[in-house]
Amino acid sequence: MLKVGLTGGIGSGKSEVSARLAARGALVIDADKIAREVVEPGTPGLAAVVAEFGDEVLLPSGGLDREKVGRIVFSDPGRLAALNAIVHPLVGERMQELMDAAPAGAVVVYDVPLLAENGLAPMYDEVVVVDAPEDVQLDRLVARRGMTEEDARARMANQASREDRRAVATHVIDNSTTLDALDTQVDALWKALAARAAQ
Repeated sequence: MLKVGLTGGIGSGKSEVSARLAARGALVIDADKIAREVVEPGTPGLAAVVAEFGDEVLLPSGGLDREKVGRIVFSDPGRLAALNAIVHPLVGERMQELMDAAPAGAVVVYDVPLLAENGLAPMYDEVVVVDAPEDVQLDRLVARRGMTEEDARARMANQASREDRRAVATHVIDNSTTLDALDTQVDALWKALAARAAQ
């Protein structure tokens, strides 16, 4: 089994790369998706978040108001640390379960947004960083996700710098131009990963 860490700043296009690797045969384990699952209604994770942050972080439906939580934690490092202390261990447990179920010889891609920030690079055989200039990230967040420029900049400021991410990379995917250019890079990356997994 080849363990690949995939990361990139918000708005870099990491999800595009993740989807393309999955289409080529990678088993993708998405930390963001798991982070949502572990705080769904009825889970111990949601109960712990409500105990820490109060009922005001719940939607009328009983689900977590992710936008409200985001506004709280991205302007207060202490609150962000409190949230991470609840969610990260739960995500780690679920990721381990999925990894244990992977077939021999699989290319397992861990989609981990905060890989560089949390010093996780040594856990992986390869680290793929999806990179885009900050102005491109900002444009994508405002135009495609509907964020205000202020919110987008706050999220970007809470992540590792491009330089810090690139420093832990064994592969860098430049996602600043077209989807065709991205496909070409992902093809080359997949060939390299599949060859290493087959060794």
